[in-house]
Amino acid sequence: MTTPAQDGHEPTIAVGLVENTDSLAVRLEGDYRNASGRLVSAGEFKVTCRENFLQCSGDLFTQTGLLELTPVDPDACLFSIEATIGIDFHWQQKETQTFSGRLTLLPRDDNRLTVINHVSLESYIRSVICSEMRSTSPAALAKAHAVISRSWLLAQLDAMSFPSETSSSQSDRLGERVRWYDRQAHTDFDVCADDHCQRYQGVRRIDSPQVIAAVKATRGQVLTYNGRACDARFSKCCGGISEDFRTAWGDEAVDYLVPVFDGPGSKKPDGLLEDEAALGEYIANPPDVYCNCDDEQILSQVLNEYDRQTEFFRWQLRLEAVQAGRLINDKLGVNLGRIVALKPVERGISGRLKHLRLVGESGSLVVGKELEIRRSLSPSHLYSSAFIVETEGPADKPDAFILKGAGWGHGVGLCQIGAAVMAFEGIDYEEILEHYYPGTTIEQFYE
Repeated sequence: MTTPAQDGHEPTIAVGLVENTDSLAVRLEGDYRNASGRLVSAGEFKVTCRENFLQCSGDLFTQTGLLELTPVDPDACLFSIEATIGIDFHWQQKETQTFSGRLTLLPRDDNRLTVINHVSLESYIRSVICSEMRSTSPAALAKAHAVISRSWLLAQLDAMSFPSETSSSQSDRLGERVRWYDRQAHTDFDVCADDHCQRYQGVRRIDSPQVIAAVKATRGQVLTYNGRACDARFSKCCGGISEDFRTAWGDEAVDYLVPVFDGPGSKKPDGLLEDEAALGEYIANPPDVYCNCDDEQILSQVLNEYDRQTEFFRWQLRLEAVQAGRLINDKLGVNLGRIVALKPVERGISGRLKHLRLVGESGSLVVGKELEIRRSLSPSHLYSSAFIVETEGPADKPDAFILKGAGWGHGVGLCQIGAAVMAFEGIDYEEILEHYYPGTTIEQFYE
C-alpha cells in the first residue's frame, strides 16, 4: 500500500483491477521478471488458484504466495486482461484492457485471486481522465478532472493514516436499515479500477495529445483545504444543485462538499428542494443550469458511448408494486410483501433522499443513505435518489410507482456534465474548481 505524497515525490499506487476471480487470462506484450529474477517472456497464459498456489498454463510456474511481474522495459512493456466495468450498474460489461506498470497476482483463501497494478500516480491519472470522460474532452475539463482525481486519491491515502476518518457504516435498528460505503472497502490495494472509486481502464483509452498535455500541465497540483488534500468527490450529473456530503456518507460536515447551484451567478440553494411540492416543480421545470445540456456536439465529445445510453438530467421509471417488494427482499433481505407506499423521510438540499420509508403489506422499513435507496429499488441502481413518487391504481394499494428524478449519481462535488459545459463556454479549470469546491486552494504537492 502507498503513503501520501508528503516528500515532494510522485508516489506509486496499487490499483485493484479484478477482485476474487476464479481464473485469469493474461497477455504480456514484452518481457517481465518475477521476484526471483526469472524471465517471463511475452505471450499469453492462464492463471488459477488452488490452496494458495498460483497455477499457470504452459511451463511458466507454479508457486505459493503472491506473484509479482515487473516489466523489463517499463516504457514498452504492457499486459492485457479482461475486466468487468460498471459493476452492478446498468452499463455493466466486460472489456479487454491493457496496462503499464507492475502486475501482482494475489491468491485468496477461497481458491480465487485478485489482480493488482502498481503504477505511477500521473500514469494512473492520464487513464482516469480518459476513462471517466472521453479523451476528446476540452482541455479545461481535463485539467479540472486531473486535479480532483489526483486530490481524491491522495485524500484516501492520507485518510489511511487516520483510522478514525476511514469509514463506512451501517445501522440496523428496529425498523431501520441505514448503510453507506466508503474508504475501507479495499484492504489489499489503494483504490479499485471501477466506479466505486474512479474509472481506470488502461492505456488504450489514452489516445488524445490534448489530455496528455492537460495532465502534464497540472502535474502534482492538488486541491487542498486547510493544508490537506481535498476528498474531491464528483458525479456524472448533479441535476441542477450539488448535494451535501452528509446525504451520501458520514454525518460529519465537509466544508467544501456543500450544495452549489450549478449555474452562472451567485445564486445559492435555499433548501426548498427538501419540500416535496418544490422538488416536483424543480424536476418538471428545471432551472437554467450548466448540466441541463442536450447539445449533441458537447455530449458526444465528453461522454463514453456506454454513458450516452442514460437520460441523466431528468429521468422517469415505472416500478410495479409487486416488483418493488421482490427487489427489496432480494437486495435488503427483508420481506415486506407487496409495496403499498414509498414515503420520503429526509432529503438533502438537492432533493436527494437521505432516508426513505418503504411500506409493504407485511411491514415497513426506513432505508438510507442515498446509495442504499438507489440499490434497493432497482435491479442495478437508480440513476439518483433525487426523485418524487407518483402512483398508478388505488391510493391504498397502488399497482405501480412512477419515479420522476433528477441527475445521475450522488451529486456531491463536481458535476461532470456541468463542468464540461463550463469548459466549452471558455471557463478555465481554476474557476471550475472554485465553483464546485468553495473555499479550496490549488497547491503543488510535487514537481
